[in-house]
Parts: sequence; structure tokens; C-alpha cells
Amino acid sequence: MAQKILVVDDEPQIRKFMRISLGANGYEVLEAETAEQGVTLATAMAPDLVVLDLGLPDLDGQDAISMIRTASAVPIIVLSVRSGETDKVEALDRGANDYVVKPFGIGELMARIRAALRPRAGSGEEGASEVLTIGALVLDFARRVVTRGGDEVRLSRKEYDLLRLLAEKADHVLTHRQILRDIWGPAHVEDTAYLRVYVNQLRQKLEANPSEPRLIVTEPGVGYRLKRGE
Repeated sequence: MAQKILVVDDEPQIRKFMRISLGANGYEVLEAETAEQGVTLATAMAPDLVVLDLGLPDLDGQDAISMIRTASAVPIIVLSVRSGETDKVEALDRGANDYVVKPFGIGELMARIRAALRPRAGSGEEGASEVLTIGALVLDFARRVVTRGGDEVRLSRKEYDLLRLLAEKADHVLTHRQILRDIWGPAHVEDTAYLRVYVNQLRQKLEANPSEPRLIVTEPGVGYRLKRGE
């Protein structure tokens, strides 16, 4: 069966464009033009993914994210003209999985959708695995072993915990606050310099060229994303 994608946007031309583009890529499309309709459909129709605008006529899309999150773990991709870091961070902190700024390229959006729909390592979803392979890098979560090109990579406990968190949400953006809260606790959510040190340490151990990272990439002003490839 085709995967269902719910598009929540008050602009008819955007919904039409998304309906045609998503349909051409084999997805079934559900549509809503208000936050209330979107939340209702997200709960009642169990879509596989939600594409959500923030500028909705009845309710701010940030609140819609929170409302959907209280009832469902469905992946949410924000599609908005708001390009500020504050909006991006708030959306991701409220539970969005990704954020795409309008105007957007359909190729990029489709890649983000495919990434969001991939099973997560260790998530318990059908098809998920305790082993994640990215090029020469192999993350064996069951054994807590990381290898690169067949050679074991020695990681500290915090380095491993950080890598596992990023890998469990591979291809998704994690904000600085999310990472710091989950790895170091609520008292450290502002310690972004501390996080940067650990990310750099991981890059030195895992990246082919740490100065031009392709595995752990920076989302400027927002956080980090572990890229699994297209």
C-alpha cells in the first residue's frame, strides 16, 4: 500500500503542487487547510508523515506540532517561509523531525521525506536494526562497538552516547538543547560550547576529512544531523 502523507497548508496552490508531486512519487496525499483539520486527520487517519506549514489561519503551526505530538509519533516536516533560527529551534524542540524553508526544491523535499520515513536504528519499528552501516562506518548498538573500515574506533562513554543519539535519529535534525538535555541533563542545555567539543572529537575519529564533515553535519544555529546518505 502507498504511504500516506498529510499536507497541512492554507495555500491551495501549495497543496495542489504537493498533491501532484507526492502522487507522482507514489504517495497517497491527505490535505488540510487549518491546524484543527490537520490535528484531526493526523489522529484519525494515521498518516505515515505530516508536512506542516506554520502560518495557519486558526492556530500557529508550532502549537499544532505540540498537539500532534501528544497523540502520535508520526514524523513531521515543517514547510514554512519562516527562516529564522528561533522558529527552527522551537519547531524541532516541540517535536518536528525536520524543517524546510519556502521556496523549496522538490528534489530536496523528497529526499527529506524519504529520510524521515526510513526506519530508525534501535527504534523498534519494523525493519529497524541494531546495526547501522554508513559507508565504511558500522555502528553495532547491540555490542556497543563502532568500526571504521573494519577497525574498531575507541570512543569514550559520552562520545558513544552522543553518536548513538544522533544515529537513532539519523537524517533528522537534533537541536543543541535536545542533545544536551538527553546526554548531559537539563542543567546543561545551554552548554553548546561543551557539545561542540564532543562533536569535533567524534568527527576526528569518524570522518574521512574532519574539516569538511559529511557524516555529522552542522545545521547553523540549530543543531546537528547524522547523514545516512540518500
